[in-house]
Amino acid sequence: MKLVEPPSCSAASSIIFIGRNRRGQWVAQEQNGLYGGLFVNRAQAIKYALFENGQHPEMIVELSREIELDMRRATRAAAPSRTPGTRRLA
Repeated sequence: MKLVEPPSCSAASSIIFIGRNRRGQWVAQEQNGLYGGLFVNRAQAIKYALFENGQHPEMIVELSREIELDMRRATRAAAPSRTPGTRRLA
């Protein structure tokens, strides 16, 4: 028997916001800033979002307000936190 993880628990099915930035470009951004991009049109932003979230259109939220691509959040989220006096072993 093959076990399948439900979509709501899957890491691939994260929420992606799409909308336009102040310059009118289309933005797609994962809710935690782990990935995203700028696109020439809405269709390309949706295509990217579907590819990145494992074909889950219900996890794409189109915003009516402006959205700016912020990749700094992804850098902070990916950076390991270090406690003073500790060192990395690997």
